[in-house]
Amino acid sequence: MNPVAIVIFQIIVIIALSPLLSGIMKKVKAFFQIRKGPSIFQPYYDIAKLLRKDSVVSENASWIFHAAPVISFVAVLTAGLLIPIYISDMPLGFAGDLIAVVYLLALARFFTALASLDTGSSFGGMGGSREMFVASMVEPAMMLSIFAIALNVGSTNLSYISQTVSSMGLTAISPYHLLAFVALFIIAIAETGRIPVDNPATHLELTMIHEAMILEYSGKQLALVEFGAMMKQLLVFALLANIFFPWGIASSGVTAAGIAVALAVFVIKIGILGAALAMVETSTAKWRMFRLPDLLSVSLMLSFLALVSFIIVKGG
Repeated sequence: MNPVAIVIFQIIVIIALSPLLSGIMKKVKAFFQIRKGPSIFQPYYDIAKLLRKDSVVSENASWIFHAAPVISFVAVLTAGLLIPIYISDMPLGFAGDLIAVVYLLALARFFTALASLDTGSSFGGMGGSREMFVASMVEPAMMLSIFAIALNVGSTNLSYISQTVSSMGLTAISPYHLLAFVALFIIAIAETGRIPVDNPATHLELTMIHEAMILEYSGKQLALVEFGAMMKQLLVFALLANIFFPWGIASSGVTAAGIAVALAVFVIKIGILGAALAMVETSTAKWRMFRLPDLLSVSLMLSFLALVSFIIVKGG
């Protein structure tokens, strides 16, 4: 398959599946809460509605406020071109590895937090400070959790990790593999702004983090911000699915039928992960801010334990 076609198709897949994942999670949450809930396609309608609306901008906003949604959207989409989605051999894999992906996601977070301070809103400043507080614990744990797998294959390149783990089969599953997966799953809760870290369905002052940062956005700008958050959620789930359990992902040189099967397997995997996260949300209450270090430190400890387990297993 042509490398340019692979890149273009990956962009299409990320853009097409991101709202669907969000819709599936909302539907699963509604099921466990004994509600009918919205259609799984509701996020598509919401984005389309916002794109038809004009933006209302504060007179205190500078160019940062206008540029932040575009920069965040592009940064997340660029990170998506470095993460294996349906094919393990990414054409742009040479351009960056795990560290580049983490920093691209951090770049999107930085500009969103910066824009929250730009208009002088007290809610925006509160949300930005909370986001940076959570990020200071999330980013190191995310890198460490995947480093445990990277050490096993001898590379931090995500395409190479996916290829190698896939070729190892079930023998890749080990104590450090499972510990690193649980650590990244906890990180996924915080990175995607889900309960108990954040509540994406509320605008209460005491609970909101992400919603507080984007409170000043509306119309097309809000559509970009929301779409970027959905894409980020999909990419974090893609890391969980195709780094730790990459079986079913297509390799280079496969046919269109093979790619279709790989896409179907990917949708099933992220659907299962999304349903699991939705179950966690419905069975857990929103935690207070000063309790979040307890949860996020668990993921950091599990990441360290995964590294120690790798040294013990390989050393022994």
